[in-house]
Amino acid sequence: MADLSAAALTGSGGTGNVEVQQLATRLRGDLLRPGQDSYESARELWNGMIHKHPALIARCAGTEDVITAVGFARDHDLPLAVRGGGHGVAGYALCDGGLVVDLSAMRQIDVDVEGRTARAQGGATLGELDEATQRQGLATPLGVVTATGIAGLTLSGGMGWLRRKYGLSCDNLRCAQVVTADGLSMTASDTENEDLFWAIRGGGGNFGVVTSFEYRLHRVGPQVYFCYVLYPAARAIDVLRSCERFLSTRPEDYGDPDGIAPLGVLGRVPPIEEFPPAWHGEPFAALLALYPGDPVAGERILQPLRQITDPIADLSGRMPYTDAQAVLDQDYPDGGRYYWKSINVPELSDRVIERLVEGVRAAPSPRSTIDVWYQGGAMARVGETDTAFANRTAPYLLGIEANWAEEAGAEANIAWARKTICDLRSFSDGGLYLNFPGFLEEGEQLLREGCGVNYDRLVQIKTKYDPDNLFRLNANIIPK
Repeated sequence: MADLSAAALTGSGGTGNVEVQQLATRLRGDLLRPGQDSYESARELWNGMIHKHPALIARCAGTEDVITAVGFARDHDLPLAVRGGGHGVAGYALCDGGLVVDLSAMRQIDVDVEGRTARAQGGATLGELDEATQRQGLATPLGVVTATGIAGLTLSGGMGWLRRKYGLSCDNLRCAQVVTADGLSMTASDTENEDLFWAIRGGGGNFGVVTSFEYRLHRVGPQVYFCYVLYPAARAIDVLRSCERFLSTRPEDYGDPDGIAPLGVLGRVPPIEEFPPAWHGEPFAALLALYPGDPVAGERILQPLRQITDPIADLSGRMPYTDAQAVLDQDYPDGGRYYWKSINVPELSDRVIERLVEGVRAAPSPRSTIDVWYQGGAMARVGETDTAFANRTAPYLLGIEANWAEEAGAEANIAWARKTICDLRSFSDGGLYLNFPGFLEEGEQLLREGCGVNYDRLVQIKTKYDPDNLFRLNANIIPK
């Protein structure tokens, strides 16, 4: 079939092309074009830096719509983007002049209480899945911001408050339905299309459109204890090192040390009423951690993290698990500007921590942070080649988050994040997290760092399932 240009697709006022009209009639969902109702809102993403204008947006109502849309893009050689939750920081959920497979209407979630599993469609968000599973006192490891789409999160790993207790999101995936480039809907699991299942657990969206995910569930909540304490940044070495010692404490001292997955955050105190006015704008070093068991025990167990030194503020307390999952939501509003990078380090030396504090002080935006993800536990007990997710044994991941509000701040904030990463490279022995990729500007180099020893096998599987690289708007693994 002849290729269609973007101009031919949109036509005058978004109508007039016979093939496009035929596509619209074949979809149960809506086909949106420039100038039509809902098009502008449909091309909005969480990251306000991203402004792209697709020729077509297929609001899919189910798997058959996905198959139809993928086939149309393939047959007409169109750029193809896949939108789940639209929360990916790199903004590849949209494309200019091509077709977007939009899963945002596909959000059904079914919970099997007896089997302790949940099946969720690819457009569901973290918050929606938590809400459904918490009605039964169950949860699967997800991320830390409720608006995050489960699809992009899981396909590139998925790190949250349960990572040391129950592993990554991808580690708790039992099976998935994947629409591949040739238009087939395939089950990927340990017993069906095993190579595809291996690849989608860390290899990103390279292999097809995942229309549903089935997760393993665990007893968590409905009430938990959440530690959220801010200390002066001048004590950052004491704070981060104390947390490090806390995680190495003997299990008999406070229970299962792998049950707690702290996040250290360095930033500047926001001017809100929860924090003392005298500290507004000043640098802080915070510790956040969730205890997934009995909240009474959690308060006792997490107490050492709350008394390292005199705090700026302590917002810790018992709360519903769903509230704990939403603690950071207000820090990442829709339409804000975001550019995130990451790097693994083998130790938190004094010099590393000093560089982190220096970096936060130099940030042009008061909303920017540098985060220390304490890793290990269950996520490190999975073999390096058991799934596509790599760098599992790295004890610390540093997330450099440039977060700002005004469009004019892009150049300075991106430059800050890149410089900060560059300054930290001498402390790293390699590896990064592909959900914090900047704009993927390093290309294959970034993919090789993120995928580690699994990269070459991922290339082979990509070549098998997508030899023409139809699914290339992502952390793209180029087929041979």
